[in-house]
Amino acid sequence: MRLLAGPDDRGLRLDVFLTQRIENITRSQIQLLNRAGAIRIAGRENKAGYRLRGGETIEVDLRALEPKPVTPEQIPLQVYFEDRDLAVIEKPAGLVVHPGSGPNTKTIVHGLLFHFQTLSDIGGDSRPGIVHRLDKKTSGLLIVAKNNVAHARLSRAFSDRQVQKNYTALVHGRPAEADRVLEMPVGRHPSVRTKMAAGNVRGRTAYTSYHVVKHFRNFSLLDVTIKTGRTHQIRVHLSAIGNPVVGDDVYGERSYKEFTKNFGPLDRYFLHASSLRFAHPVTGGPLEFHSPLPIELQNLLNRIQS
Repeated sequence: MRLLAGPDDRGLRLDVFLTQRIENITRSQIQLLNRAGAIRIAGRENKAGYRLRGGETIEVDLRALEPKPVTPEQIPLQVYFEDRDLAVIEKPAGLVVHPGSGPNTKTIVHGLLFHFQTLSDIGGDSRPGIVHRLDKKTSGLLIVAKNNVAHARLSRAFSDRQVQKNYTALVHGRPAEADRVLEMPVGRHPSVRTKMAAGNVRGRTAYTSYHVVKHFRNFSLLDVTIKTGRTHQIRVHLSAIGNPVVGDDVYGERSYKEFTKNFGPLDRYFLHASSLRFAHPVTGGPLEFHSPLPIELQNLLNRIQS
């Protein structure tokens, strides 16, 4: 695609110009195109923040946005349960669940394709079997659908809040209340589009409840339950009440910097999906799974207590 910047475009950021000229393109997609070298001005690569002078010819190769085939990869997966309809696995911190605008290799999906003969395809070619997700830096239990009937029924169970998900979280400080239900909408941050925000934003209703399991001098260990599954919900809600998750350098940047001075860098969140309870999507029988705290988080707890 070839575009011409006119006099009226002078001073516009390149990414703003492209969102105005190319239908249905997002800024994250523009960043992907830029990283792939698929955007050129007068034959040269430029950053998305480049400001137009007017009169430039911008060439955009949209083929870089076409999904790449996902191939099986031998990634170790801990499987808690498997039958013909579903599997429950452990997602380690550091792995992305499915390919997106970032990594296209070594995701959970690549491992699923290697380990399982059949997976649902409702989510599309890049998300076989994926019913719900966990952040890259979060670990814990993940349900995988092995056929479309199970996928549809599991998705409905999530929507109807019939799946109970519990997380173990270590947060900075001491929450004002030992038990609380946080009811705050979660939506895009008004100025930082890569972040979410809670409270006075145009967002979707979100419910997070927590129970304080134990207090430490500067930290608190929480058992967290969510009824909704908004993007970054737990991290956003806990940050909004002044108790960001340990290791969260996005919603608890100041606390994270102080934490690293005392304990060194932590390349994951202290957030672990520790239990799941739901009805089997085909038989209706009750299923319940528990995942112990990963060793690196248990070691950190031991250091905090010493």
